[in-house]
Amino acid sequence: MTDTKPRAQAHPKTRPVEAPPQLQAKLKATKAMPIRAGAFELRKAGVDRYDLKDPYHILVTATWRAFLAGLVTAYALLNIVFALLYFAVPGSVANVKPGSFLDAFFFSVETLATVGYGVFAPATVYGHVIASIEILCGMAFTAVATGLIFVRFSRPRARILYADNAVITVRNGIPTLMVRIANGRMTVLTDARAQLSALMREETLEGAVYRRPRDLSLDRPHLPIFALTWTLMHPIDEASPLYGMDADELQSESVRLFLSLHAHDTALNADVQDMKDWGPEQVLFHSRYQDAVSFDEQGRTYADVARLSLVEDDV
Repeated sequence: MTDTKPRAQAHPKTRPVEAPPQLQAKLKATKAMPIRAGAFELRKAGVDRYDLKDPYHILVTATWRAFLAGLVTAYALLNIVFALLYFAVPGSVANVKPGSFLDAFFFSVETLATVGYGVFAPATVYGHVIASIEILCGMAFTAVATGLIFVRFSRPRARILYADNAVITVRNGIPTLMVRIANGRMTVLTDARAQLSALMREETLEGAVYRRPRDLSLDRPHLPIFALTWTLMHPIDEASPLYGMDADELQSESVRLFLSLHAHDTALNADVQDMKDWGPEQVLFHSRYQDAVSFDEQGRTYADVARLSLVEDDV
């Protein structure tokens, strides 16, 4: 995550340099774009959400609804263009009713798909040329659409469940921040690695105020086999960026926790990543998680992920 700078104060002995008027006008006209980081929203200006120079990235990152709508629209427009070419020269397609654009459109659909039912067929050299071009476009369109759909389906995704709140309780005599997660799939994740950080306010000696992530060390950041649940623990000792902070300070400083997870999915034989964030109002002091893992009648380990977010007062 890059540093964000909500406000900055100039050094008392320096004079801030103003941007040229043309640049100021351009900056004012620039629209800020939202960026989602879990449930946390950032704003970025000076970039385009849809870079037409990189259509592959647009099509891969678009929502399924937008992707399918774009695919259907492109397919319809392509057929309409070729139907107009057939319609513009009457007699270029056999068995098409005179003045029937609908027949020309359906012939375009059959040609683009290389189906050819035999009812409509090119009747002139012009018709054969346009049909040949459309067949090439149809094969290219099918190849591109198939590849994009495969890429979208084949992207590995982690199915990680997160507790609704982080908790701070005393463990081994030390206040400890805990976040609990669970493997939401029936397959096992291996070589799971977690990194917890806190986005905090920081002020320099010159008076500039920044918000930047601070790493929170974990007792066990690596788990060889992640099958059930995993409680990540950060001791809030003198070395912790959260040392001495209470709920009011977390709220006033707008401290936000970020957890990034990397693991290997044995079923997909691929690495998966995921991220989750908790705001200051989601950090519960003097609380702890209720047990979510127990043993059944036969002594087997039993995890109930429905209890993942259940907490109780610390005693």
